[in-house]
Amino acid sequence: MLGALLIDKPEGPTSHDVVRRVRKAVGTKSVGHTGTLDPFASGLLVVLVGRATRLARFVEQQDKTYRATLRLGIETDTEDRTGTVTRTHDVSSWPTREQVTRALDAMQGEQWQQPPAYSARKVDGERSYRLARRGEAVALAPSRINVREIALLGLEPPFLEFRVTASAGTYVRSLGRDLGIALGTGGHLVALRREAIGSIRVEDAIPLGAVEPGVPLADPLSVLGHLPVRELDADEAAAVRHGRTVEGGGAGDVALLDRGVLLAIARSEDGRLQPSVVLAGA
Repeated sequence: MLGALLIDKPEGPTSHDVVRRVRKAVGTKSVGHTGTLDPFASGLLVVLVGRATRLARFVEQQDKTYRATLRLGIETDTEDRTGTVTRTHDVSSWPTREQVTRALDAMQGEQWQQPPAYSARKVDGERSYRLARRGEAVALAPSRINVREIALLGLEPPFLEFRVTASAGTYVRSLGRDLGIALGTGGHLVALRREAIGSIRVEDAIPLGAVEPGVPLADPLSVLGHLPVRELDADEAAAVRHGRTVEGGGAGDVALLDRGVLLAIARSEDGRLQPSVVLAGA
């Protein structure tokens, strides 16, 4: 069994809840998601099935696009609506559209981001959100991120809505936190929806309720549109099945096809393609 499912996760279930439902529907434990969505968030979740779970890191490396709603004036410990209020600001006048736009423009580009304490990052082998829930101090190292695009969609104080496309590993909750700080009001996210992962769109996803026995799986190549593709001849395909290199230039990861079917992902090095994940044996 090998394939992918694009699911439009509703608010409420965890990403692991979605995985459990897919496991039941397809009849295998070999199921994994690519990029966690918090329970309060909705939108695109790519789920891989069978040997395709080995492709997770290649899907996760793509930029992601989100639509977010920020509530100004109130901060929470989780940086979203599920947390405990830590500070309320007495706002005498709300930021104008021009002020918000300037603040968003200043957030574009490469930067260091301080991850939220309530996150899946590990501290000495334990998830930081578990430490935070026990009241323990959490000190996470900043991460290097790239905010490709960020734009204001609407402003109706105390709420503002924005869309952002950012590199893998970016916490939109923390972007909202930093935006609130820049505006002098504080803030926390009250809504978050993932609209895209690379060229994969939520409009092409199915609702979670449609995940039932017999649900058709998509070709795993469909979630790797950011990778260049190389069609192999018969001799090259046999070599790749044994983990051997084949000729090939370029740089980075390449999807290798055998008669139009994804066989492996290889890394281009010194004019050769070295298989890093092979989906079929010899």
